[in-house]
Parts: sequence; structure tokens; C-alpha cells
Amino acid sequence: MNCLSHLELNQHRHGQRGSRAFWQFGNMIRCVQSGVNPFKYNNYGSYCGLRRRGTPVDEVDLCCKVHDECYAAQMRNSRCRGFFSQPYRYQYSCSGGQPTCSATNDCCKAAACECDRKAALCLAWTRHNPEHKNLDAIP
Repeated sequence: MNCLSHLELNQHRHGQRGSRAFWQFGNMIRCVQSGVNPFKYNNYGSYCGLRRRGTPVDEVDLCCKVHDECYAAQMRNSRCRGFFSQPYRYQYSCSGGQPTCSATNDCCKAAACECDRKAALCLAWTRHNPEHKNLDAIP
């Protein structure tokens, strides 16, 4: 199996997400959506943030679910075992609203970068519904 065909299965098995480079993902979202605060996606729906359960409430939530599944697939890669439980930083560039993962990233960093890149692009095509924010806080 290739490097980008594996990532978050161990996190789902052990009920943990690991120490991902959330700030890099946020910056990648800003690359694609200039002026957007990436925290608007945190605690959104059923999959954006630390929750991962149920049916996605909309396209934004579906992007987050696919992002989680991308990480799950990459964590099955034996070369990346333990990588995602440690803080990490990948290299990428942004030009014209398009993030590009660096060819200098090792296998695991490349996988994380590609998952984040695809999710940032996905989120750009969605419509954010403020009513889906903090759904767990609603009784």
C-alpha cells in the first residue's frame, strides 16, 4: 500500500485524535478562503472538531467526516505508526488560493498535508450554517 492510502484508524480504535498540526490546517483553510476564521468549523455538526459520530448534518460536516476518514486511512500505514500521536509540521505553499504540499515532506507528513489540503478545498465549496455550530451544547 502506498503512503497516501492509510491515517486515522488507530485514532478511532483508541478513541483519540492525536496531536495534529491544527494550526497548519487552519492556515490552509485561510489559504483557500481568504479572510475566513477557521475556528468557525470547530465544534460544527457531528464531525468538525473532536466529535466523530452519527450522520453528517450538511456538506461542511461531510467534508470533516471525509477529513477524519483520510487520517484514519493514513494511520494504517506501518511507516507512520506513532507519527500522528506526536506534534508534527509539514511543508506546503499557498498561491492564488491553492495550497500545494511540498515534495520534501516525508511519507507521513505528505499524507497529513494531503488530507488537510483536500479538506480545505472541500470546505471552500460548502455553505456554513451557524445553526450547526455547537450541536452538543443544545439540549
